[in-house]
Amino acid sequence: NILYEDEAVLVVWKPVGMESQAGRGFDADMVRELKRYLSRQKAVDNHNLSTKPVEPYVGVIHRLDKPVSGVMVYAKTKNAAASLSKQVAEGKMHKKYLAVLCGKPVDNNGTYVDYLKQDKKNNCSRIVDKSDPESKRAELEYKVLDCIQTEEKDPQYLSLVEIKLLTGRHHQIRVQFSGHGTPLYGDGKYGNNEKAVRKSLALCACHLKFKHPATGKIMDFQIKPDTGAFKLFSKSND
Repeated sequence: NILYEDEAVLVVWKPVGMESQAGRGFDADMVRELKRYLSRQKAVDNHNLSTKPVEPYVGVIHRLDKPVSGVMVYAKTKNAAASLSKQVAEGKMHKKYLAVLCGKPVDNNGTYVDYLKQDKKNNCSRIVDKSDPESKRAELEYKVLDCIQTEEKDPQYLSLVEIKLLTGRHHQIRVQFSGHGTPLYGDGKYGNNEKAVRKSLALCACHLKFKHPATGKIMDFQIKPDTGAFKLFSKSND
């Protein structure tokens, strides 16, 4: 789903289940799909489908895990990629997430500061002591937007939260909320609720804001997810 496109950037909605960068296997990934889209578009513009196509440039600026949906920006030129990557490095590209938690945080607004250690072999991270030489500081802010009780034989509380990452660590949101007793709904890796972990992961990068690399204009994109566990909160607000 293309949300915005010009000569420098592509802003897209990444669906659940697709890699945000080029994958090694044959499964679809965002880079491959965008290159295919741009190639088709160029062929139509040139009205010459027989000309050997030149592979278009698609620069990866930031990443989302495969089970996470959300708004992403890709660069169409190397200059745009350099400018956008600089914004990421300087903390000037702003992102917010929505998540559904199993349970309710103690405070409606809060900040979590933990130290995470990544286990690359098993593709996971965990909270460790600050003294661990391989630990990295992880910080996020959250705000509880809504809390509901599910209509089941064994009812549970679910919370809709808005999250702002202040650092970008491996599986940070999932690890920190699980470590603080409210794992994400649908999280089979870090969750502890047997019913919830069988569902799709309720985490979405819903808001992306950055400065256009060519014009300097502030680009602001927001999408409200309404599938999976997020659908429960849409009903509660009707």
